Amino acid sequence: MNNAKPENVRAAIILETRIDALGMDEVLDRAAAMSAGSIPCHIITANVDHVVGNHRRPALRAIFARAALTVPDGVPLLWAARLLKAPLAGRVNGTDLMERLSDLAARRGFAIFLLGGPEGSAATAARRLQERFPGLDVCGTCAPTLGFEARPLESEAVRALLRERRPQILFVSLGYPKGLRWIDENQAACGIPLAIEVGASFRYLAGEMRRAPRWMQRHGLEWLWRLGHEPRRLGKRYLLRDLPFFYYLLRQGWTRRPPGGE
Repeated sequence: MNNAKPENVRAAIILETRIDALGMDEVLDRAAAMSAGSIPCHIITANVDHVVGNHRRPALRAIFARAALTVPDGVPLLWAARLLKAPLAGRVNGTDLMERLSDLAARRGFAIFLLGGPEGSAATAARRLQERFPGLDVCGTCAPTLGFEARPLESEAVRALLRERRPQILFVSLGYPKGLRWIDENQAACGIPLAIEVGASFRYLAGEMRRAPRWMQRHGLEWLWRLGHEPRRLGKRYLLRDLPFFYYLLRQGWTRRPPGGE
């Protein structure tokens, strides 16, 4: 995949993962240019789970390095960047980005495709987006069965469908790291200009799950809202898997201090 990193854009390196210092409007401007182009471009909306998961997995860090943009989805990454004295421009949440890009696509005439999510979520989300943004061209949705990527016939059927429908923007809801790997390995073969893994966004947009109140999102408490609503699915992630983030971050901040520094 030929994803040129943006020139003259500040970035924070958090646990070896580069996070670009671009705000939502700047990301939308660049995404519009990517969607109109011919080079496959991948935008990643990163969170704490990603940077912790990448920390000791070079193959995943390489996917992030190949992405055209990696922007901060989670508020804790904004805090981390400030601690490291490399402040970011602001949060670029995946669901918000999907909504804003759908609006842009409706105005610019870009076709979008929704891949993944539970059965029915993508279709319902697509219908609701079309109701909100008249003229939006949803050229298809697909909810492949679990593990499809490991079955050659099913995987090729998905690629063939995408080559047939030819979206300019592909929204993927396969989760981390599966969705990022799938985009990295298949986007170019499908001829898709822009692809983004958007996590649980299909379910939010379909009305199957409620997002945290805005005040919780602004104060970095969205994880607590989600944990309260999905404790069995997210308890291990938030309370065990992501907990080392704070240790790794403090260690990174300490090692960056100059000898005798303040």
